[in-house]
Amino acid sequence: METRNDVFYEQLQGYLKADRCGKGKILDSLCLLTHMHRDAVIRRLKTLQLRGKKTVEKRGRPKTYGPDVTAALKDVWIVGNEVCGELLHPVITEYIAILSRDGMWDHGEEATKKLLAMSRATVKRRVGMFLKARRKCRGLSDTKPSHLKHLVPIFTGPWRDKPPGYGQVDTVRHANTAFGDAVYTAQYTDAATLTTIPRAQWNKGDVATRGSLQAIQTRLPFPWLGAHPDTGSEFINHMVVQWCAEQKIELTRSRPNHKNDNMYIEERNGHVVRKVVGYLDLNCIEAVEALNRVYDVLTPYLFHFMAVRRMTGKEDTVRFWVRKILLLMLCTAKIPTFNSI
Repeated sequence: METRNDVFYEQLQGYLKADRCGKGKILDSLCLLTHMHRDAVIRRLKTLQLRGKKTVEKRGRPKTYGPDVTAALKDVWIVGNEVCGELLHPVITEYIAILSRDGMWDHGEEATKKLLAMSRATVKRRVGMFLKARRKCRGLSDTKPSHLKHLVPIFTGPWRDKPPGYGQVDTVRHANTAFGDAVYTAQYTDAATLTTIPRAQWNKGDVATRGSLQAIQTRLPFPWLGAHPDTGSEFINHMVVQWCAEQKIELTRSRPNHKNDNMYIEERNGHVVRKVVGYLDLNCIEAVEALNRVYDVLTPYLFHFMAVRRMTGKEDTVRFWVRKILLLMLCTAKIPTFNSI
């Protein structure tokens, strides 16, 4: 675009002073040189004449945040455990201060200043671009309903009245096939504080699951009062039920095929386990110890540095009720006829 404008700007003065025949020759040469239509060449010369100076045509709003600011934002996003833009925006200043203090901030002063001035909406858009670049995967589910469901009562809520210590538990399989043994992650998510504790185990037998629950209990910062799994056989069995009774842990379960009954743990399966471990195929027992070492570092990080949020309530908008009332009035109104006029 800049090269073409240079050619037009050089011929502009001669084109304005030339007669009809001279203008035609200039137009012919410009069409041959730029491969543009004759009418387009005339419009370009007229545009440069009205502007009165040499310019480079650029459409759209000027870019305030360049690639350097985007790279700085991505580093903060990775350090912040790749949370959404709404949760990342309030802690950007604190992350930059900590990284600068420890000598881990390699971005320039101008990029840092622009990043600190970035609005929440811009952070959300840029973080959304990071998430779209990731390839979406889905894990396998091998949850089989236990035949001993009658041992555990069903609980569907409400969870807001529960104190810290009542939470949900679930397992995540780290394998690309549902056959054979593999590494599992048993995870606990507290309903009141959203505290998350993952532990790795080999297969999902009752002995391995009880061992993971014991490890989770020792890492909880408060007494474990209640556990709420799905209908999977790794939790609904005599050994786990007896252990919960001995530890005075109230054991309840969700309804079959109702994942919303375990809403807190289901979302943490993706936000914590899949985000950290990914979809690796861990089919060797040696990976259990290595993964637990990762979880030993991850657990305090989730306690103190991971930003979380939860929905406090739902309200219907005024527009919804106005539309509903108008529709009701329209349905109940009598349509006038010619006999009634």
